[in-house]
Amino acid sequence: MKYMLLINAGAIDENGGAAECTVEDWMAYDKEVQDAGILVAGESLADLVTATTVRVDENGRRSVTDGPFAESREVLGGFYVIDVPDLDVALDWAARCPGARGSGSVVVRPVADFGA
Repeated sequence: MKYMLLINAGAIDENGGAAECTVEDWMAYDKEVQDAGILVAGESLADLVTATTVRVDENGRRSVTDGPFAESREVLGGFYVIDVPDLDVALDWAARCPGARGSGSVVVRPVADFGA
């Protein structure tokens, strides 16, 4: 079953990365996921200041704003999609993720399979 691991950083360093882990931490985790043969996809997201939000109202009018700049301390920094047997295994991999350390968190969501 496929699961998405959404990586939220609670603290950002001066380079826009997660403050509580190093580039080497991420490289080691990437290697673990790849070596385990469970990686489907994964990407780091660009700095939050590059984000744009699109909303469409009930009349079909589109509004585009810079952001999101929500009242939140967490910033979505990236994701992994992994293919593992069950939720328990996905949670184990989420706990290994450097983004889960300190003030960070990893949200685990099953990927919907509409073909099943």
